[in-house]
Amino acid sequence: MTGHKTHHSPPQPNGTAAGKLIASLDNPQAFGHPLQNLRVIETHISWVILTGQYAYKIKKPVNFGFLDFSTLDKRRRYCAEELRLNRRFAPEIYLELVEIRGSEAAPRIGGEGEVIEYAVKMREFPQSCLLSAHAAQGDLRPSTIDDIADTLAALHLDSNIAAVDSDFGSAAQVEHWSEQNLVQIASAIPPEDLPNNYFGLKRWYRENQALLEIVEERRRAGHVRDCHGDLHLGNMALIDGKTRFFDCIEFNPELRWIDTLSEAAFVAMDLHARGYSGFCWRFLNRYFERGGDRDGIALLRYYFVYRALVRAKVEALRAGQEKPGADKYHAALRPAIDYIDLAANWAAGHRAGLVLMHGLSGSGKSTVAAQLVERLGAIQLRSDVERKRLFGLGALDASRSSTGGGIYTPAATEATYNALGKLAQQIIAADFTVIIDATLLKASQRRLFLELETAPSMRRVIVDCDAPLDELRRRIAAREGDASEASLEVLERQIQAREPLESAERELASVVRVDADGIDDETIERIRELLFS
Repeated sequence: MTGHKTHHSPPQPNGTAAGKLIASLDNPQAFGHPLQNLRVIETHISWVILTGQYAYKIKKPVNFGFLDFSTLDKRRRYCAEELRLNRRFAPEIYLELVEIRGSEAAPRIGGEGEVIEYAVKMREFPQSCLLSAHAAQGDLRPSTIDDIADTLAALHLDSNIAAVDSDFGSAAQVEHWSEQNLVQIASAIPPEDLPNNYFGLKRWYRENQALLEIVEERRRAGHVRDCHGDLHLGNMALIDGKTRFFDCIEFNPELRWIDTLSEAAFVAMDLHARGYSGFCWRFLNRYFERGGDRDGIALLRYYFVYRALVRAKVEALRAGQEKPGADKYHAALRPAIDYIDLAANWAAGHRAGLVLMHGLSGSGKSTVAAQLVERLGAIQLRSDVERKRLFGLGALDASRSSTGGGIYTPAATEATYNALGKLAQQIIAADFTVIIDATLLKASQRRLFLELETAPSMRRVIVDCDAPLDELRRRIAAREGDASEASLEVLERQIQAREPLESAERELASVVRVDADGIDDETIERIRELLFS
């Protein structure tokens, strides 16, 4: 069990003392239990020995500045920390800290003699369970993405908040680690191999210094928490149909006590980097919907770039273990360059836009909006969810409100739309596209969004969803497990109260009609052109 790694069996780690120890552990007698398919997986900071039933993780005696495993005592301490911290996510996987005794030539786990190394003993699971393996096979499923988002949102809501007098997650720390990524990338990659957009990213950081003020605001607001710190698909596994996180950062608390949005951005970035850009946006929307934390949307691009450069740094360090100039070196360097390209593309991206869903309950607005989220790359704001959030309810909680009463009074509806307008303005100001998923049956409600004053120039599209009234009634009668609480009585009121689109609205926004059959690829591309071409 481990993340996406470079495989060796047996390893040949440059003839070091640690390398001799690992090579000697390629021996069934060293473990004291039956073995199956003994195998060693190597990363830039550790070796993981797979035995079939158990896995043993041994830290390399390295010091990269951001981590220091250079002494035996430090490796023991960080093995203990790894065990403690990862039991938060997967207690059934992380078993115990074990001693390796004997000699480098004849080591024994739990044997006699002097302690020469330490390892974290884990329950092994098939490498095919890794979500990175699923991604490579092209079989990541929407339900898995939703599970990741739900699990992470719940984890963040339940995590300890950094003390107000700590420096964790401060603007100074975030700036420091962003700079360190650039410094370490430049140290690991020769100048002649650094792409031009690396230097563009250095300028981009200088031009976005003002974002550090928001970093500090979020720290004071309690968004810096004890997170995982290294959450990409290689550190997630699908076991018994449930997503499990593992292999969190234990070696430097500054990299683990972070803004929760930085961690969510890591997952989104990794999905995008692996070719799942639609799932990147699906994950972000589900995470925001479950956790409710959209206040930091202005930092999403910043943290996405940061996380791409973290991976570029890791890949550059791994490439540095190959001989410079050799074919293997250039092949190993390619992923680092790809991550730098991804960071540069996001830094330069300008995708502000507004999509208003419009139509009676049951007309398919939320289904179409969810498709547009993945195809356009957008943030969806669903009135049914945000209304309940205002009243302290979960998306699927029943409000038990009467028609026009409870959380559906005119005052509650006005408050809901005002909240949606504020969130929409934040998303557009951050240069992202927002989809307002609401009935928007009154002209005054539509004007609230169409007349938003925003800094980035943007285009507006109204997606007018419609279906025969008998079909709407059938859908609402059959609806289960949805955030919407619209009833047949509500639908009849909507039919009587709806106001048609006015000519002034059509001058402010393009209108695209979607019928009961739903949206097709051609219509999605038309919306994309209306927004971005």
